[in-house]
Amino acid sequence: MYFAVLVILLHCPSLKAQDSVITINKVELTVPSQKVKNGMSIELTCIVDISKSASFWMQHAFLFYKDDSLLYNTTSEQDRAHYKIFPARFADSGSYKCSVKANGKIKSSDDLDVQVEGLSQPKLTALKTELKEGEVVTLRCEEPEEKPPFIFVFKKLLPSQLPQVKKKQELKENFASVEFPVEEGDRILRFQCIAQVNSAVGSETSEPSNVTLVTVVEPFSHPKLTSKSPRNVTEGDKIDIVCTTILAREYEIEILIQKDRRILNSARGQNSLTYSAIATVENNGNYTCKVELGRVSKTTSMHIVVEELFAKPILTPSLTDLDENQRLSLWCHINGSPKANFSIIKRPPENGVLLKTSSNFTIQAQVNDTGSYVCRAEIKGIIKESNPVQITVYAPVSEPVLSVANSSTEMVLGETLLLRCQSMSGTPPINYTLFRGNRLIHTITVFNNTYAEFRDRQTKLNNLREYRCEASNRHSHAKRSSYKMNITVIAPIRNISFGSLPHGEVEDGGDINFLCIVGEGSLPIDFRIFKQNDQKPLFYESKMETRVVWQKKSLSKQDAGKYFCEASNRARVTVRSNLLTVKAKHPSMEMSGSTAATNSTSEKLESGQNHYTELYPGSGYIEDSESPVKSTGANKGSDHESAEVEYTEVEVSTSDPYKAPVKKGTDTVYSEIRKANNDSGENRHSRIEGSPDAT
Repeated sequence: MYFAVLVILLHCPSLKAQDSVITINKVELTVPSQKVKNGMSIELTCIVDISKSASFWMQHAFLFYKDDSLLYNTTSEQDRAHYKIFPARFADSGSYKCSVKANGKIKSSDDLDVQVEGLSQPKLTALKTELKEGEVVTLRCEEPEEKPPFIFVFKKLLPSQLPQVKKKQELKENFASVEFPVEEGDRILRFQCIAQVNSAVGSETSEPSNVTLVTVVEPFSHPKLTSKSPRNVTEGDKIDIVCTTILAREYEIEILIQKDRRILNSARGQNSLTYSAIATVENNGNYTCKVELGRVSKTTSMHIVVEELFAKPILTPSLTDLDENQRLSLWCHINGSPKANFSIIKRPPENGVLLKTSSNFTIQAQVNDTGSYVCRAEIKGIIKESNPVQITVYAPVSEPVLSVANSSTEMVLGETLLLRCQSMSGTPPINYTLFRGNRLIHTITVFNNTYAEFRDRQTKLNNLREYRCEASNRHSHAKRSSYKMNITVIAPIRNISFGSLPHGEVEDGGDINFLCIVGEGSLPIDFRIFKQNDQKPLFYESKMETRVVWQKKSLSKQDAGKYFCEASNRARVTVRSNLLTVKAKHPSMEMSGSTAATNSTSEKLESGQNHYTELYPGSGYIEDSESPVKSTGANKGSDHESAEVEYTEVEVSTSDPYKAPVKKGTDTVYSEIRKANNDSGENRHSRIEGSPDAT
């Protein structure tokens, strides 16, 4: 028996564990309506369905969430719990759910969207309810039970007009403030506001707020403008214009009278103001009285007509442009010819210089009489002035002087010549005209006592160019012309060539003739011949020719090397030729006559009997820096490619003892020496070219 009881007691814990087993089948959240009017209530009910292993009482934990944030939690043995939101506002719109915890297990309901429609009515207040014109109304619109962000819309309600609207956004507060100015004529002001909200769940607009009233006090009355002048005002009459206003209190107002934009009179702290004047035609027009206090400004206008007593005088000159010492007459008159006191005045200075108290004025005009003239007329104290007349007295121009800006009468071809022409006396404006020969280049008008500057670019080579300039103004005398100026145009050196005879190789101890030629350039030309790497020239000569010949005697092996020539003239540009290579070789018996030939050639070059192309057949040995000409041997066949060719010019007289004598002349003999690469295989022959009648 005891054993049976013990067995039962041992099994009791397992039986208790089996009785407390549960599972949460479902959790559901319900609401009477998912759309709720603002101000009503949201009633949430969370229901749980649990399965148990036995019947026993158990506590449930209910948790309510909005947008995943915990709102409320409670514990109950019931299968449901309730949560109520009252009054519901727009900010309560969102996604709700509930969760249930029991015996260490938890389960949540599905999300339930609830929308609160509408916003609560905002509250509008004014900082002051009584103001005067020119001040501002400060308004505050508030949504105490709603949450930001908001857009507050303020309205100033106007009778028979659309309201004035101001908007203000508020992200952190549930209220906003704005200001409205109190304008002239405002008496009782009515204001209202509404609130708007935009969020992820939608947009809503509130009903209009309460209407707030503001009373406006007028600090001063609309001004009154009167005239104490006669009804028909004529020049010479006195006019009195009076402006008055009524003050509600002792305000520091400003009162002023103006015509167009010009203020005629003003005062502070007064309620009246007067402007007085002797009437003239200039007093015709609109007059305005303005009273100001802070931002408030009130105006009144009136128009005054003044009849003309007499017309503006007219000044008539005999001439407006005249020569020095010419007669000038001025006449002043008034249309209708009323009796008046006349005077004639000259300006400058600004106030004028009285010339004569008369209606006419005559002088022998001088240059200092140039100026602006007017006449004044006075009748019954009214003074009127004519339109100004400009008189210019011209002194004749003096003979102009033509000069070069850099004081040089030479210039380089292609450069621009800068010339100046000026007359030292004469009334401006002065017209200056430049001529090149008889051709008009340009005309410049100078309006002060200075020179005219001309630019002429030299594009053609004329060794001498003749310039002159003319000056004239409005004086009746003829134009004046300068002396002629000659400008020398310098052509720079171009196309330099450098050659030698013999060419290339010279016998040791023999002579060589160097020839330097330029294609174009103004004379004289400075020629220099250098050996490469030498700073000092071997030869220098200035010549009135475009070529030069220099004979170097007794050439040695130390003289072998590269040579070049330079040429320059007054264009200040130095042109250098290509390099010419000269070699010294051992003398040979076959070339024994070359020295005599070289001397003969030198004499010819110096005497100028032959052109350089006669010396160098085909121009084969002239080294041209711009357009070098190849040797005539360069185009021969391959059997001659390795040969070196030399030409020597000599004078010979031919006669045949077996024939009748023939005409003696100068024939050109070319001794052509062809050297093979192997000195043992020399191939030499001579060629003689005679005159056309040689046999």
